[in-house]
Amino acid sequence: RRSGDVAGSEHTAAADEKKRARAMEVELTAREDEICRLLQRVADAVHAKQPEQPRLTLRVAGGWVRDKLLGLESHDMDIAVDHMSGFELASHVNEYLAQQGQAVRSIGKISQNPERSKHLETATTSVLGQAVDFVNLRSETYGSDSRIPQVAFGTPLEDALRRDTTFNALFYNIHTRQVEDYCGRGLADLRAGIVRTPLEPRQTFHDDPLRVLRIVRFASRFDFRIDDDAAAAMRDPAAAAEMARKISRERIGIELDKMAAGPRPLLSIRMLLDFGLYFVVFGAPAELDESLAATATEQ
Repeated sequence: RRSGDVAGSEHTAAADEKKRARAMEVELTAREDEICRLLQRVADAVHAKQPEQPRLTLRVAGGWVRDKLLGLESHDMDIAVDHMSGFELASHVNEYLAQQGQAVRSIGKISQNPERSKHLETATTSVLGQAVDFVNLRSETYGSDSRIPQVAFGTPLEDALRRDTTFNALFYNIHTRQVEDYCGRGLADLRAGIVRTPLEPRQTFHDDPLRVLRIVRFASRFDFRIDDDAAAAMRDPAAAAEMARKISRERIGIELDKMAAGPRPLLSIRMLLDFGLYFVVFGAPAELDESLAATATEQ
């Protein structure tokens, strides 16, 4: 098979789509339901203290939503908030828990690229025994020479469009208990088993070439088919060149470790070969090549 079919060549797509369609509901565990109710009460408490500010809307974002819709267990929750940073929300949660006489855990602050994203700190903590990250909805603007964006507060749509795939851009609204699909294709792609970028794939990969490896990882993990437009952009030599230029060997290694730990590591390797990425991923760093060449010349 050609184009994006490499990731779906070994399964019966129709049967898998029917199975996913039956499971397209978020079923909360008792603890997850308790956490959602707690966060609703925290949002109400914040509004009672700051009635002049917009009421908070809290959403679970990303992989947790995808896995729940696929009927898979998910142990990490990312809570996205509007109108304040993740660290501020986590602080409000701890304050509320303390007032209720419940256990409070320390908050870890994650300041990613603080020079470019001031006041947008992410927080990580444990809530009712569950690992939870608190983040703000954000928009991202990329320069030409780095995959690290300029980050600002964003809308749900802006936050969804910045993500790597449409099904990773889904939200679960804690207040309405509904899945929100701001890309308009995330739920359909998840049902059909298609990996697609929210925005035009060449620009998506130019902004952050690591997304190419993430798409390979998700396609192999779930045995999904990569959308034809995304597959064509991944085969473009520019994608490999941008990856070599912008992505550190360490970050590439992290993605490879996740592929190796997944259910179909050999499929991941086949896909890297098919998309012309194998030698970029497994090749020696340019500095080492130059050093070896210099040594050989001297000898």
